[in-house]
Amino acid sequence: QVQLVESGGGLVPPGGSLTLACTTSGFSFSEYSLRWFRQAPGKERQLVAGIASGTGSSNYQHSASGRFAASRDNAKATMYLQMSDLKPEDTALYICMADLGERGFYWGQGTQVTVSS
Repeated sequence: QVQLVESGGGLVPPGGSLTLACTTSGFSFSEYSLRWFRQAPGKERQLVAGIASGTGSSNYQHSASGRFAASRDNAKATMYLQMSDLKPEDTALYICMADLGERGFYWGQGTQVTVSS
């Protein structure tokens, strides 16, 4: 059974930092690419960052570039999102997704990030 569980969200002041984790099970983690999405109330789900299998190369949505860094620990079957210089507009539910090819896409439940003074 494929499972993805996010953690690490919380309340942080503008300019602060957080590191999110997406812990997975039920599939061969190192073989697949993963992505971070976010969804703010009343808005569509938005891709934040993606990280490939193998080399683990990453790419970012424009507003996250330079402030966010995605990484993965294949031994722990966990993906991370380090976020710095957070802004109120970064407030959202952050959700991880695994692209398992023919098996389809699997999603976690999300972890809430609130940026406010």
